[in-house]
Amino acid sequence: MKKVIDVQAAVAVAAAEAIVAKTQGTFGVGGAMLDQTGKVLKSLHNNVIRQGMVYDPTAHGERQLIDWYYAERAKGVPLPEPKDITIVTSLDPCCMCTGAILAGGFNVLVAATDANAGINYDSTAHFDALPEGLRAQAQATFGYPAVLGDSQYARPAHGMAPKSFFIGKTIAEPTQALCSLVFEATAKGAMALFNVDPARAQLKDPATLSPKHAIVCALKKVFPEALSVRCEAQRPDARLAPAMRKAIARDRVMGGKGDAVALLDSFGNLLLCMPGRRNQSGIRTAFMECTRAYAQLRYKLLDGAAPAQREEIRQYLGHPKDGTFVFANGPDDGALSFMELGAYGSTMEGELPESNPAQFQYVRPALPQQALELICRSMPPLYRHLIRIRPVQVADADLVAALSAG
Repeated sequence: MKKVIDVQAAVAVAAAEAIVAKTQGTFGVGGAMLDQTGKVLKSLHNNVIRQGMVYDPTAHGERQLIDWYYAERAKGVPLPEPKDITIVTSLDPCCMCTGAILAGGFNVLVAATDANAGINYDSTAHFDALPEGLRAQAQATFGYPAVLGDSQYARPAHGMAPKSFFIGKTIAEPTQALCSLVFEATAKGAMALFNVDPARAQLKDPATLSPKHAIVCALKKVFPEALSVRCEAQRPDARLAPAMRKAIARDRVMGGKGDAVALLDSFGNLLLCMPGRRNQSGIRTAFMECTRAYAQLRYKLLDGAAPAQREEIRQYLGHPKDGTFVFANGPDDGALSFMELGAYGSTMEGELPESNPAQFQYVRPALPQQALELICRSMPPLYRHLIRIRPVQVADADLVAALSAG
């Protein structure tokens, strides 16, 4: 394993991963996980885009590193506690990755800033984009090392100081510039790939397909009850209750507290209803599993398909922005919920259609609606201005009653 004892060398590892990401055609971001002696335990790059298609909207470098950490621990690999690990990232973490980092209790060193989606978008290290109860933890664990020089990339150090094993504690201007420019060179193209799906009016109802059709078979392989429930479009109701109750029970078995997330398509068909898998990773919550499962289902069908087949797949399995995510439990002010809000933003990766203002619905509230809206309004610009995340409670009283009982 490689060992680094300078912040510059650590950032260079993350920057090298960012270049690999650029070559892959995804967001140019990379990261590395170091122990308390500077040993590089793992380095990874963004994997949101593969082969010119969305593979996994949650596959940011930091999130993948944290899932890797939990997976290795589950195998019995003797890794240090999170408080003794530093994640070095080429770009300021987004809300999803920030929530995952805070939930796990890791330390972070950041190279380039991100004024649009970064958690320290205003470069103050006050972290006002976080719920109030998480800000002190971020201030104590997120560091932005100094970049010495006179260029636009220079900055004083702020946030947490680098750990004591780092002898050199600054970033070279060229490396800082590389981290910034690699991301800037890839962001627009990668985001555009989230907007290649047909418009709502061009979508087709998968419930009309033969049970033996490849799309239906693929859906049912992931979720056997797919297409067995149909609600009015954008209006989830008590018909979802049996599937959600089953997933809630499974979530508890899998180490969660009893959550589930369903995805309805634009016609109201139930496509997926997933529990979390927190016994495998502390950040594999129900929403993370649901959004990832849908993206990878589509990716596997699209990969290698002829152009006509790809068009058909996209017509029957549209972008989730035209459907509805239904959370059993509404967001709270904790790190995992903030991660999920960020992951939802990464799934949308753009403006929601005006025809579907209630894309994000929840059944059981964890916070008053006003408090939830304040959290969303405080998020970095991408989330509050472009995506405009706005969770709302489902309108169907019978569904609320069905999931609230017991």
